[in-house]
Amino acid sequence: MTAAVRRICLITPGHVASTPRLVKNADALAAAGYEVHVVAGRHFPPADALDATLLAGAAWPCTRVDLGRSGPGLFRKLLRELSRRRILHSNTVSAAAAARALHADALHLGRIAAGVGADFYFGHCLAGLPAAAAAAAARGVRYGFDAEDFHDLEGDFPPAERRARRLVQTHELPGCALFTTAAPLMAERYAADYGRRPMVLLNTFPLAESPAAPVPAARTGTGQPARLYWFSQTIGPGRGLEDMVAVLGRMRTPAELHLRGFVSDAYRHDLQTRSRAAGCPGRVVFLPPGPPREMVRLAAGMDLGLALEQSTPPNRDLCLTNKVFAYLLAGVPQLLSPTAAQAALAPDLGCAALLARPESTAETAALLDRWFGDAAGMAAARETAWDLGRRRYCWDLEQKALLAAVAEIGPGPAARA
Repeated sequence: MTAAVRRICLITPGHVASTPRLVKNADALAAAGYEVHVVAGRHFPPADALDATLLAGAAWPCTRVDLGRSGPGLFRKLLRELSRRRILHSNTVSAAAAARALHADALHLGRIAAGVGADFYFGHCLAGLPAAAAAAAARGVRYGFDAEDFHDLEGDFPPAERRARRLVQTHELPGCALFTTAAPLMAERYAADYGRRPMVLLNTFPLAESPAAPVPAARTGTGQPARLYWFSQTIGPGRGLEDMVAVLGRMRTPAELHLRGFVSDAYRHDLQTRSRAAGCPGRVVFLPPGPPREMVRLAAGMDLGLALEQSTPPNRDLCLTNKVFAYLLAGVPQLLSPTAAQAALAPDLGCAALLARPESTAETAALLDRWFGDAAGMAAARETAWDLGRRRYCWDLEQKALLAAVAEIGPGPAARA
């Protein structure tokens, strides 16, 4: 550790429970001896309990900021809409105006973070970038950004928001003393579009969050239905789940689809209706959200993990999500949809991964039937997943690059565009 950086403040507009990369970064930095403080937003009440569980065991303090729940928050949202109108008709847009147009509370988070004594501010999620830059400017120190996504391509945004996203990154990325991202293809896209290639830190998990020993598959020796498993903070449409219900209905192998996360009554009913229509009623099992530090252990024992990323919006084609690496660390083989990023990764996972298009219902069902009919192949796949999760794809190895990069950050503010 250098004398230049001793105190680090990490910033996200989201809940800490929904920003696992921030949590892993904070844990790694605190364990390495840095004084770590987190500033995080609050905007989704059901996530508060998960935040509380996570923070109870954290080795760092967290300032939680209510976003948009009061008069000042509503006023900031009005300023955001006014800023969005203005940036569409202006050739010269300041960093502050771009930040206001991007996210109503970005600069508010930056002001709160500036009140935390730090030598380095590290933003997470796109609004965390201008917040970190503003806090660093106020304190005369350096800042960085973790791009978990390629943020220009996360959705079909209105013109004003699309311009705000571009402007924020154009203003602030050149001044980053540390710039990281979550997948190789996203790093390539940032290099092509912004002239700055970020360091890749995969969405892996710490060994401490894994089972102590391999967990047998749920179906092994029990005659129980095979358990296909998927998790996220929110269970909803556009995630490939409808396709998997159809696949379930075409499989000869008895199987269930286990889904973990928050789900609306309407979407729960929709999937249950689809399962009845597909001829597999009662085979969709909804599981409650789990504590972030338990997601790997909760996956252990499942027969097959599902990484059903879509190619649209285009960002999803480039990303490697935490599901992929949670399954590996849990010792669970997985089915990967063939996005560009997952197709590029699949050869490195060997027999621990199946590559299939779930929308091709009959072909995917036939593939899974063959796979579940090969007991020796399934056992080899579990052994390979377990080995990869420990030898190659774990946060204990990945964090070394982060710690080395932070140790190289020098004193003083970085230049801003």
